[in-house]
Amino acid sequence: MSKNVRNISSRDNDHALEMLFADIFKQHEQKLYSLALRITKSDLYAKDVVQEVFLKLWEYREEMQAIKNIEAWLYRLTENKIIDFLRKASADDRLKEAVWNNLLKSFNETEALVAAKEYNQVIQKAIEQLPPQRKLIYYLNREEGLNYQEIAKELHISKHTVKNQLSSALQSIRKLLGKSARLFSFFFY
Repeated sequence: MSKNVRNISSRDNDHALEMLFADIFKQHEQKLYSLALRITKSDLYAKDVVQEVFLKLWEYREEMQAIKNIEAWLYRLTENKIIDFLRKASADDRLKEAVWNNLLKSFNETEALVAAKEYNQVIQKAIEQLPPQRKLIYYLNREEGLNYQEIAKELHISKHTVKNQLSSALQSIRKLLGKSARLFSFFFY
């Protein structure tokens, strides 16, 4: 009998989580979509970003009620997903071209060039602020295309150190880009 009670309680809990998720989705989906659309300038890419955000929320559904400020949590996750998208776009020529074409459709070429130049300056500033070894590891990985093992061999350090340094570098860059993302949202209105 207690097994049946647990199953009913588990089903009730699942239903409550689904209802909470649906409410959060209805309340925040449009705002997050608007943010993603302003930056990506693509309906498709913006929808992909929002889908990834809500997929991540669904993965954390058991902890949803513990999140103190769901709006801030969703906004931060959206910013991070947009940054991931932009980083991926910068490495993928076809995606970069698609983003660039969408930018050109959205606003005139001069504004796009200014915004792109300012965005690149923010990225360069973030990279320049990295400690020397972290900057070198980032450069070897992102610019030269070396993997962790190749970097470790070249710099005579462990593969684990390379992984940690690259992770820290990306965190630092993401943090500065996150702070700057609010500024960039003004450029994309």
